[in-house]
Amino acid sequence: MITTAETYHVPVLLKESVDGLDIKPDGIYVDVTFGGGGHSREILSRLGKNGHLYSFDQDEDAERNILNDNRFTFVRSNFRYLRNWMHYYHVEQIDGLLADLGVSSHHFDDETRGFSFRFDAPLDMRMNKRSGTTAAEILNNYNEDQLADIFYIYGELKNARRIASAIVKARLEKAIETTADLMQATESLFQHEREKKETAKLFQALRIEVNHEMDALKEMLYGAQEVLREGGRLSVITYHSLEDRIVKNIMKAGNAEGKIRQDFFGRIEAPFQQISNKVIIPDEEEQQRNPRSRSAKLRIAEKN
Repeated sequence: MITTAETYHVPVLLKESVDGLDIKPDGIYVDVTFGGGGHSREILSRLGKNGHLYSFDQDEDAERNILNDNRFTFVRSNFRYLRNWMHYYHVEQIDGLLADLGVSSHHFDDETRGFSFRFDAPLDMRMNKRSGTTAAEILNNYNEDQLADIFYIYGELKNARRIASAIVKARLEKAIETTADLMQATESLFQHEREKKETAKLFQALRIEVNHEMDALKEMLYGAQEVLREGGRLSVITYHSLEDRIVKNIMKAGNAEGKIRQDFFGRIEAPFQQISNKVIIPDEEEQQRNPRSRSAKLRIAEKN
């Protein structure tokens, strides 16, 4: 499958998310989700000759989109290691960070990666194909309770226990190796009118577990608290309630649980000030042009 920067991923809320960074021409910025490079290109277009952008991506396919610009540094890593890499590059503070947390269109359209049930493909789902556990290994090795927890917590599937039981039963006869195997094992558990939506939740849950997405998100956001300078901006696009809840809580309270802390005088201690109490969503034109954007929410906050 030949991929170009243009076909890899259509950036969502491009202007709004980069506007939210309030870019200083000589500032230092981080795009933790490089992908096709759409957001990174827009950030670079607003930087002066002394500005710099660091962009993260762990997927080797994204490396084909690396930008040839001396103000740009590509970091081949999971964004959970944000703090470590900033220390490595001797960057003490940054002026802004952008994260587009959605899975790239490229991953859903790549027939070989197993991210989509539209294709019969090996159940891989690793963002970093060079390491980690595949979805197939999880489905064939986790016990029923572990599978049920994944489907319930990460997929918010009410019949998580029945799905887990069906998978355990199916794998006794034949290992579940492909998307078709998984669909066959679970096909009788979803009502016809909700089949696509529920199956999408099942695949989402597996993808989150494979890539440890929630843990990585928390680590990255805690790292952002440390490396953002006072007045620096955090601009984050989310696509489902689990990740949006974490982003909202950390922006509001400084922790993923949303627990409000107060100082000795009863004043709320929060590392960020939200720029707007309302989330920003794509307008109708963008939603029509890019269906993937329909579930997107943008939150912007400034470091106190």
